[in-house]
This record gives sequence, structure tokens and C-alpha cells, in this order.
Amino acid sequence: MSSFDVVIIGSGPGGYVSAIRCAQLGFKTAIIEKYSTLGGTCLNVGCIPSKALLASSHHYSEIAHFADHGIEVSGEIKVNLEKMIARKQAVVDQTSGGVKFLMDKNKITVLEGLGSFVDTTHVAVAKADGTSETIEATTIIIATGSKPSSLPFIKIDKERIITSTEALKLKEVPKHLVIIGGGVIGIELGQVYLRLGAQVSVVEFMDRIIPGMDASLSKELTKVLKKQGMKFYVSHKVKSVERNGEAVVVQAENAKGETITLEGDYSLVSVGRRPYTDGLNADKAGVKISDRGMVEVNDHLQTSVPNIYAIGDVVRGAMLAHKAEEEGAMVAEILAGQKPHIDYNLIPGVVYTWPEVAAVGQTEEQLKAAGVDFKSGSFPFKALGRARAGGDLDGFVKILADAKTDEVLGVHMIGARCADLIAEAVTAMEFKASAEDISRMSHAHPTFAEAIKEAALAATDNRALHV
Repeated sequence: MSSFDVVIIGSGPGGYVSAIRCAQLGFKTAIIEKYSTLGGTCLNVGCIPSKALLASSHHYSEIAHFADHGIEVSGEIKVNLEKMIARKQAVVDQTSGGVKFLMDKNKITVLEGLGSFVDTTHVAVAKADGTSETIEATTIIIATGSKPSSLPFIKIDKERIITSTEALKLKEVPKHLVIIGGGVIGIELGQVYLRLGAQVSVVEFMDRIIPGMDASLSKELTKVLKKQGMKFYVSHKVKSVERNGEAVVVQAENAKGETITLEGDYSLVSVGRRPYTDGLNADKAGVKISDRGMVEVNDHLQTSVPNIYAIGDVVRGAMLAHKAEEEGAMVAEILAGQKPHIDYNLIPGVVYTWPEVAAVGQTEEQLKAAGVDFKSGSFPFKALGRARAGGDLDGFVKILADAKTDEVLGVHMIGARCADLIAEAVTAMEFKASAEDISRMSHAHPTFAEAIKEAALAATDNRALHV
């Protein structure tokens, strides 16, 4: 029987990063992955493939604005969806192959199969050929991730009624894609197919899309996407989703109790994700799982069993790849006797539409609910030289700061390159920066980042310079 210092079940961003950090710290490490490729949901059917399709569809949509830049394109411009999907898969394969390279480089043993607990120190690996191997570990880390959720009355057939997994490999552009759920995944994939020519309708139970983010971001993104042609039915509760041949009929009830009917050729069910512990046999090790299916952990990500830890989507907190990575590294360093720390308030959230949406820290709604006295400063992208030069005028940056101390409490932005710009806000907040601190930093001109400086000036005695 093979023995290891650390065995990690799951090779997503949390799992493989944890494995690398464990190996760097001198632990004999193994990672178990039930699929034939490494990288988990993120690399295979999540972050990476969706961004590849967003990039390809963005290039196509940009053609409509070429004339504004003095570029004349003649002839027919067509979408080759098969080639677009193939490129997406090539990006996925290359990225997953990169993870395999990192496993080899760090001398991490990779075991392909379904990992399940035998007891607190032994894990069985059930392989595709029907054989099984049991390995021993001093420490075990659960990193099994999440799967798409659904509603009890919806039958996902993976053909016309689909999840995000199937939406990444459609063989045709839908005529009318009805999306159930206005969260990040649904909105991103909706914009992909909207750009490619589909009619897209979004049905959301809450009163706005991306409901977990600051309301101002939701309002601006809704305005922009409506301008692009997306239709929204917020405050609508889905009552039924039925397939009729090649048609899907969605019925939903609005706040007044009235029923609307939407008929499309595809319906994407995007109502969130659930922790994935199927087949883990956690009970055999005595690991406690909550009523919501999450592995219960303490502040050190330790489960109810001292030598077993859990990270990523399978534990509490935002289901984000970068959150899982931080947790994976943290557990490795705890095992090495170090004292790492994660400030969960400073885990940024991003929506990779165009314009991009990004945020970190507290929203206005959260600060008001907590009774915090704060001030707000914002700056529109349309007043930014770089944005005008590129034609990306939608959006703004908003900074929320403590009214007394001026410490930055939240940064919320929508616009071009916000997915990258948010890192400046995270850095500033990590070091307890004030709005004044950011406003005094020199930002290169002309850049999109200047909008952060201007928003900080606006939050500091309304001193924005260019509005």
C-alpha cells in the first residue's frame, strides 16, 4: 500500500494548488481525480472554456464597430461555431496539460479514479477499468468542488434543457435561449450567444440580476445588456420548464401573480451550484456534512476529523476558483506549522461580460444594513480619456470609504478591463488604504486605472478632477 503525507481528493484550482504548495513544503503528496483530465470544473467546464467563448464572441461583436475606427470590412462575416468550440477545447486541453506538467514538475503522484474514504487515514481509488487501489495518508484534503444546481421540477435532458456544461459545446447558435437565473454564469453565457445572434431572455427570481453584487452594478449592467438586446424578467418565479420536441416552454409568475410564457429552442438552467460530495463516503471517516451538503470546517478549514481538511466550493463561502486556491495554499502552510490567513472580505468577485464587472469589500446595501457611516465617490468611464480613445464608454468606478477614518470599505466597478483593475483595489484594502491614499498615487495617463484615482478623489471631499 502506497503511503503519503498528504492526499488531496479533487484536482480543481483548490486541489492542484494545494498539492503544489504541499510539495513545495516538502510533503510527499498525491492527488486523486476521477476524470481523465486535471483542473476540475474551472479548467474543463467552467472559468477557462467560458472565457474562451466570451473572447471569441467578443471579437465577432467588435466587427460591428470597426467602421467607427475607419476600418472597412467587405464580404460576408460568418460565425463558425464548430471552429469556435474547437478553439475553446484547445485552450482547455492546453491549460489542463499545464496542470499535469506542474504535477510532474513537483513530483506529485496523480491517481485517476473516484476517491472515497475507507476510514480517517485511508482512501480507496476506484478506477475506470473496474479495479481499485487503497492508499494511506497522514492528512487528507477534500477538494471535490461543486456541480450545477437545478430546481426540483426541472428535468435536465442535456439536449434542449441544459446546464452550463452543455452550453459550452452547443452545435448550433440558439434561435431563442431562455436562461433561468440571472447570476454570473447565466449572464456570461447569455452574452456569448447574444453576440452570436441568439435572442436571449433571462428569468430571475430576485428583483435584479447579479443580486449578490452592489445594486448600482446590477443597474448599469442591466442597462447595457438591454441596449445590446438581452431581455430580462426579474422578480419572476419559474413554475415549469417543459420540452416539446425542439421547443422548450418556460412558465414564470411575476410579483403580481401573473403568468408569463416564454418559448425557446434551448433553456439554460443557471440557478447556482451545489457542493459535490457524491461517492465520497465522508461518513466512513466521520466527516460532518451540513444539511446544505457542505463539508463543515473550522477557521483553519479543518473538518470534524482533525487530520482531514476541506477547501473550495465544498465548504462555506463564495464558490470562486481564486478563493479555493487561497484555501488550498493556506491548508498546506498550516500543515507545515506556518500561520497563514485569508481575509474573506477581500476576495474579489468578477463578471466577465463586456463591460466587465468587478467588486471587492462591502456593498452599499451591506454598509447601510450594518449601520456604518460611509461616504461614496464615483467616476464615469465616459469622462476618461483612454475609454474615449477606445470607444469603451459604459460604466464607472465607485469607492466606499468610512466617513470618519477614510478607510476604503468597498470598491465596485463596471467597465472595460475591470477584471484586471480590481486587483489595485484589493491591494489597497489589504494594506488598509484610505481613499486619500489612493488619490495621492500617480496613475499612468491615459489608462483605465485613472478611473480608480478619480473615484478616490470623488470620495475625498468630492475632489474628482475630470467631471
